[in-house]
Amino acid sequence: MYARSTTIMAQPDRIDDGIALVSDELMSMITHIRGCIGLSLLVDRSSGRYIATSSWDSEEAMRASNDQLQPVRQRLLDTLGADGLEVQEWEIAMFHRDHESPAGACARVTWARPPAGQLDAAVDAFKTNVLPLLENQDGFCSASMLINREAGMLCGTVSFDSMATVEGNREFGAEQRAKMAEQTGIEFVDVIECELAFHHLRVPELV
Repeated sequence: MYARSTTIMAQPDRIDDGIALVSDELMSMITHIRGCIGLSLLVDRSSGRYIATSSWDSEEAMRASNDQLQPVRQRLLDTLGADGLEVQEWEIAMFHRDHESPAGACARVTWARPPAGQLDAAVDAFKTNVLPLLENQDGFCSASMLINREAGMLCGTVSFDSMATVEGNREFGAEQRAKMAEQTGIEFVDVIECELAFHHLRVPELV
């Protein structure tokens, strides 16, 4: 399975307009495209970062949809008062859900670059060493790992019931990143904590 993420630096006061656009119009429009499974939306109000991610049943379907989504991207740019966007395509390497994310759910998103040729090993290390510990954290909802083989990057998202639970395990997250860096040589590029504003990715269990 595959995913495409579109990141926009929005005007902070336009974030809610962007959420409403996805919920009221774009979700139905995008999921009617052949091969599209679902859609999720992460927002960081402090920075204005707005990340919409669509899931796809094949790489071919994801790539074939690109032209159809150009008007959608323009609608988002206009609504969010933004000038540009970044589109990234990923393979969904892992997805595990403990329970459905409730209203008010939040997430920690981590971008990292493992040593060359070690993407799959980094995913396996996460599944073996970190995921069992995450499942014991208060409020844990789900965890996913996306990889881009061409760029040598991975993106991990862990969702929790609320921002309070995200904040409550912030130190735990930092400790796990430090251990992963020491044990595997992985380089952590960026970490954000954000709202899970829309959560209908509809990806099946992939562990």
